[in-house]
Amino acid sequence: MSERVLPASQQPDIFGAHIPFVHFCGIEPISSEPGRTRLQVILEEHHMNQLGIAHGGITMTLLDVALGTAARSGNNKSAVMTLDMQTQFIAPGRGTLAAEGRIVRSGRSLVFVEADVHDAAGTLVAKASAIFKSTRQREKAEADHVKA
Repeated sequence: MSERVLPASQQPDIFGAHIPFVHFCGIEPISSEPGRTRLQVILEEHHMNQLGIAHGGITMTLLDVALGTAARSGNNKSAVMTLDMQTQFIAPGRGTLAAEGRIVRSGRSLVFVEADVHDAAGTLVAKASAIFKSTRQREKAEADHVKA
């Protein structure tokens, strides 16, 4: 039996962005403030690997979304693209996984962020650091170049 897919207009908003893949993965926003975001995923059978624990792909996706939404939550709130992401898996993921992303430093076009994932018992499951590039800066630069 297949799951009914909601129309785009009814899918959850991820802190101001419509990201269909995030909806598909079951990742839900919890809270956002400037420079910090929190999300969660309730693990289901399709999120598991052959060992019965969270597949690394869902954990990395949760981290990437926490990192990216934190980067976007800064002062300019522009869309961002992942340039680099380093991940460390620390413990098996089970149950509900919660992620928190935080801005470490934000420049004119680059944002340095870090995030961690904990299970419901508070065990650190994984952590990551990343560099994101603001896309608004590029669009503005291209528009300025066209005017010149």
